[in-house]
Amino acid sequence: MIFNTDTAKKTAELLLQINAIKLNPKSPFTWASGWKSPIYCDNRITLSFPPIRNYIREEFARHIEKEYGRPDVIAGVATGAIGIGILVAEYMGLPFVYVRPEPKKHGRQNQVEGFLQKGQNVVVVEDLISTGNSSLQAVEALRAAGVNVKGMVAIFTYGFDISVENFKNAKVNLHTLGNYSTLLELAVSKQYITEAEHETLKEWSKNPSAWGQE
Repeated sequence: MIFNTDTAKKTAELLLQINAIKLNPKSPFTWASGWKSPIYCDNRITLSFPPIRNYIREEFARHIEKEYGRPDVIAGVATGAIGIGILVAEYMGLPFVYVRPEPKKHGRQNQVEGFLQKGQNVVVVEDLISTGNSSLQAVEALRAAGVNVKGMVAIFTYGFDISVENFKNAKVNLHTLGNYSTLLELAVSKQYITEAEHETLKEWSKNPSAWGQE
């Protein structure tokens, strides 16, 4: 997982400003997976702030061009990355598709929605990387459709070891704008959190699936 330090700092600052990232070590959140977490990240909030969504859109476009070249299609992972994915595709003047978690149960039973042709080069846009499982399921659906997935870009990653391993095994290059360690450093320096909370958040990231379990 590759990121630019300056971009990571700027992204962390913007996400904290609009409360897209909520830090609450004393009253942990429960994720859909059942994991207890002192942090919750909702990057969809960025869509409500034009200057911030424009920054993310343009940084994504710059990263995509630099790391993967100009693809034929931008693909967003449903549902969190549909909005920002469309903005990126529009900014780059490219077609857009989105990938459902699973095929529809009715109609044409599509998992990939939009027009794709076999052999096209695709870059996937994601909002958040935790374990990476749902993101990589989208990649598999695109590969099954016969396209060449050049890589993935995401707004934020927790940087878990399991996600690094999952992306490596799937042979998917991932570039993120923001990351957990940079976020924590900024949050403590700007006094969003205390030093004690900083230590709790660092400890959680070492073994998130077991943290807070009785």
